Amino acid sequence: MQAKDIMSTHVELISPETAIRDVAQKMKASEVGFLPVGENDRLVGTITDRDIVLRVVAEGKDVEECKTRDVMTNEVFWCYDDQDADEVAEYMADMEIRRVLILNRSKRLVGVVSIGDLAKIGGEQEKTGDTLREIAEAPTSEAA
Repeated sequence: MQAKDIMSTHVELISPETAIRDVAQKMKASEVGFLPVGENDRLVGTITDRDIVLRVVAEGKDVEECKTRDVMTNEVFWCYDDQDADEVAEYMADMEIRRVLILNRSKRLVGVVSIGDLAKIGGEQEKTGDTLREIAEAPTSEAA
């Protein structure tokens, strides 16, 4: 099974200049807690609901003035859509991340794989369980 067989394909790219209030509203409307950030046809980061809480709300920043660029995670974790799902799971465990962006071989964003997607894989349940355990037990990082 490949990443493209388990990934979620509805992924919206947002601009680093998007206001945080707009990001939060988009997350709410789409029922997601994670959005990739792109600029000039290039992935430049990700933003999570956790980033908003810890880097905006907890620090008392103004949600009207704060932009995605100000609080996003700059490191981008990705795999190719034709990579084996086990490879993707190992990468996620090694990087201690809960989501990974999926690109095609033309380096275009085509989806995202989350630990929830990995949990749905049949057949490789022991491997998936080990991966989920490693990710869940990892210290919470701001990039995840």
